[in-house]
Amino acid sequence: MPDQLSLLRVIFHAGALVVVTLVIHAVGFDALLRVLVRSRALNTSGFRHVIRFVIGLGCWLILVHSLEICVWGLFYLWQGCLPNFKDALYFSGTTYTTAGYGDLVLPRQWRMLAPLEALTGILMCGISAGLFFAVISRWINEALQRKAALEHP
Repeated sequence: MPDQLSLLRVIFHAGALVVVTLVIHAVGFDALLRVLVRSRALNTSGFRHVIRFVIGLGCWLILVHSLEICVWGLFYLWQGCLPNFKDALYFSGTTYTTAGYGDLVLPRQWRMLAPLEALTGILMCGISAGLFFAVISRWINEALQRKAALEHP
């Protein structure tokens, strides 16, 4: 019975961590999209403009992912899974990004969190890559439409 209670505890915490990660990502996306729409960034062009927004977009997404990594790392520290914040953050970062060096591992009862964090991290990175693709595709389409309009008035 103690093993079943321990497993339920891990599953509960895992679910909570996944939900918190999804909420952080959704809030980060919402803030980013509001800025893009408000600034009309998706409807303008020019080398400097695109470079500025690509850099800003990348920095914002890295900040969002870093916050998500910190949440998992703080959880590992809180539960005593890793000895200090530096190790907890490092473990979380390598797990979230699926680098998974294996030089640090969680205690046996918490080990199933690592693949779940990796799965969550790769999903969040995929969503971010999709946003990058959508924004850049929009800029390319806008530029092509402007070029076509200039060539065929």
